[in-house]
Amino acid sequence: MGQRPRLLLFDVDGTLILSGGAGIRSVNQAFLRLFDVPDAMARCRPDGKTDPAIFREVARQTMGRDLSAEEVAKVAEAYLEALEDEVRTSAGYRVMPGVPRLLEALAPLTHLVLGLATGNLERGARLKLERADLNRYFGTGGFGSDSEDRTALVREAIRRGALEAPGPLGPEDVVVIGDTPRDIEAARGAGAICVAVATGSVSLEQLRRHGPAAALSDLADPSAFLDLLESL
Repeated sequence: MGQRPRLLLFDVDGTLILSGGAGIRSVNQAFLRLFDVPDAMARCRPDGKTDPAIFREVARQTMGRDLSAEEVAKVAEAYLEALEDEVRTSAGYRVMPGVPRLLEALAPLTHLVLGLATGNLERGARLKLERADLNRYFGTGGFGSDSEDRTALVREAIRRGALEAPGPLGPEDVVVIGDTPRDIEAARGAGAICVAVATGSVSLEQLRRHGPAAALSDLADPSAFLDLLESL
């Protein structure tokens, strides 16, 4: 493939790994500990949302009010404290098909910068990736700790990634890889393109309806992904 600089920004949950419900259990623990609210995540679907937005949504659903900035910070602290053990012991934790092989294929290519674009708080993302030894591939990124708004955190990931790139990046040189419509919409809002992967809770057909640059069943074939990248 050509040597034009590219920035590849990967989502975490449903794209790189599945935590086996570790995040949900950790939010439940945080709300039980801080607010005496049991099973706080029962009515919240977290797919594609940022952690701070999830905390606020859960508070509205369970307590009928929003959280103050100070309360969001306290929930985040309690959540991350619980998450470390939850990820480590999660029986359902798994890496998505082909991800290690794909990252091994991408890492040596010096015209590529690999980063994250995830709604996870940065520490949460790192904890989730640590179990599979995937942090070493991602030196930069944008996170839910940067912004509650997913488009804004993608913009921040692009800003940081551009500092690592071996040359200037145009909008067509930034590729977000994610598994939800929110990944597609945030990429578009940030002026990037998106490759959607149907390894999360959204089907390939549903993802295609949101107009990504491309949609894949999974990331199991590194050669196919590299060929696709060259064509974008």
